[in-house]
Amino acid sequence: MHIMEGYLPASHASGWWLATSPFLAWGIRSAGKIMKGNKEAKLLLGASGGFAFVLSALKLPSVTGSSAHPTGIGLGSVLFGPQVMCTIGFVVLLFQVMFLGHGGITTLGANTFSMAIVGAWVAWGVFRSLKALGLSLAVSVFFAATLADLATYITTALQLALAFPDPVSGLSGALAKFMGIFALTQVPLAISEGLLTTLVVNVFHSHGREALLNLGVISKVGESKP
Repeated sequence: MHIMEGYLPASHASGWWLATSPFLAWGIRSAGKIMKGNKEAKLLLGASGGFAFVLSALKLPSVTGSSAHPTGIGLGSVLFGPQVMCTIGFVVLLFQVMFLGHGGITTLGANTFSMAIVGAWVAWGVFRSLKALGLSLAVSVFFAATLADLATYITTALQLALAFPDPVSGLSGALAKFMGIFALTQVPLAISEGLLTTLVVNVFHSHGREALLNLGVISKVGESKP
């Protein structure tokens, strides 16, 4: 759901940058704490960043001025929390702007807000809620990643609708149109991302139970595999 360079009006682009900045500052501090003296956490954080970079780079053409793609943000959000993934997501999107031409500097605030803030908080909230209800790790991870992807696309649709309301039906009409077009590609992508994220967590569980325990992802070393 990268919104391309220069597509949003200047006032909207600036507003999304302002909305993103406090979360980004918080995330930098949180990531710094994790990076101190925890080798396993560093490795998982790097893997989470790489996962998000690869998946979110697989873009498909969608609404004019935007694209559809997996986000990869759910994995790191489940492992490290939403504030850390805000920073990781920002770095991922910045690298894509610089090296792949995806999105843009002016729209980086908006793209970070939808994917790395809304998506990350939804993933973390869903995962923690489902685990608290006693659901399995597999189910919790799947819905966390899937709904994070869908929340990102809904937020991007809202950002576009706010910038370009329908002349007749206004904001609600534009939002319905943008969401309808995105849904054709984003719903199957979100489900696929949920399955892939669950598979990756299964690998982490098999080879790094202690790390998941230390991060609070599982409650005991012997917790069953996804």
